Amino acid sequence: MKYREILYSNYHTTQSGRASGVDAVALFNRERWRFSIEILPLVSNFKKDAKIYDFGCGSGSLLSVLKDAGFNNLLGMDLSGEQVKLAHSMGVDCVKEQDALAFLKESSETYDLIFGMDIIEHFTKNELVELLTLIKTKLNPGGKAIFRTPNLDAPLTTVFANGDFTHENYMNASSAQQVCMACGFDSVQVNESSTRVQNPFKEIIRKFFWGMLKFRLKLTLFATGRSIQNVLFTPNMIIVANALK
Repeated sequence: MKYREILYSNYHTTQSGRASGVDAVALFNRERWRFSIEILPLVSNFKKDAKIYDFGCGSGSLLSVLKDAGFNNLLGMDLSGEQVKLAHSMGVDCVKEQDALAFLKESSETYDLIFGMDIIEHFTKNELVELLTLIKTKLNPGGKAIFRTPNLDAPLTTVFANGDFTHENYMNASSAQQVCMACGFDSVQVNESSTRVQNPFKEIIRKFFWGMLKFRLKLTLFATGRSIQNVLFTPNMIIVANALK
């Protein structure tokens, strides 16, 4: 039996819910808060009827944020029946239990926005190239594919990259741009993910130490004769791949 059949069937119980240390509702709301910071600003120029597909949408927390922001043409898919059940319990009824990749291959539908949050790291290199090439063909002119994935240049990378047994590949900002451009995207930007925390007092402390840590990391690069250009240090990175034509 393939490992994916076992691990994805109860993914919330054995990974996302377990690793978060909070209950399903609290995790859903925390994800909503972070997506509102990281993702909503990237789609502010799209019309509310933009056609949106969330690939491997999990509990549907991003779709919930988009719905609350006024977007009304939403579709999400996830292979985990447990995650889909959770999405429906949270009122996200646009989520279907289905193989998101198989759907893209078989469907003739195209989209203005395709999202892949914490998903592309679950594919082997060969599978990822196939997926990205396919996604490019499914975007309307002027559309975007937006991904969040672990950043290999972050300190203590293994906490995020190897904290999930189902992860297959890891990238940094440079390799993310490389593979997306090679797969046909017209331009690619890679942004830092948010490191903010919700507690105001803890956020002040975190921000101070994060500034110190980044300064030290930049000094390390300088001391080893390397450029800090196109190097990100946040645990995750946000990839914005554009289909201009």
